[in-house]
Amino acid sequence: MILSIDYMIYMIPAFLVMMLTTWYVKSAYRKWSQVAARSRMTGYQAAQRLISSGGLHDIQIQGIAGQMTDRYDPRANTLYLSRGVAESPSVASLAIAAHELGHALQDKEGYFPLRFRSALVPIANIGSSLGWILIMLGLAIGLTELAWLGVLAFAGGAVFALATLPVELNASARARRLLTESGIIVGEDEQRGVNHVLNAAALTYVAALLTAILQLLYFTGLVRRR
Repeated sequence: MILSIDYMIYMIPAFLVMMLTTWYVKSAYRKWSQVAARSRMTGYQAAQRLISSGGLHDIQIQGIAGQMTDRYDPRANTLYLSRGVAESPSVASLAIAAHELGHALQDKEGYFPLRFRSALVPIANIGSSLGWILIMLGLAIGLTELAWLGVLAFAGGAVFALATLPVELNASARARRLLTESGIIVGEDEQRGVNHVLNAAALTYVAALLTAILQLLYFTGLVRRR
């Protein structure tokens, strides 16, 4: 019971931040998905133009189910766009499509933070699934070294969340530049909308980092007390 209370003390702030961030992202997307860009280009059309102008001719565009599930897969050189983004000429759709193409440009240029984050993926996956098991097992059998090994493994998730932040911020900066230089977005109002959507999305990664750090602090304190 004590452990549960301690965990909630650490994690309630993270839960609240995540809830507020989720609400803010959905609010920004809902608002600007109803505002049509003056270019009248859909997310799919904008992606096609940016792929051509950016020399990304080997990238394919495919649909993906769901809402706000858009992503770029560097392994398949494929940009996945949800139907709401691909078929809509809204400011939000253009911002999201351009952001994902920002990742494509990072991949093409060998952007080091992106490569570093990709290298951390298996470490983060193993740490998030195995770390807490090692911690609890080590505490249960009184083997502190095993518990600390679990903390170290769990720290991989926090490092991954930290490494993700500059990658996403850079992709958003590229998106703003792509949309402005290509003329797909014009006027201060549309630029404001793009900024609103991209900044809201960036907050989700800040919230994820906060959650990972607080979890790590909880498990570190738990092992130290034992």
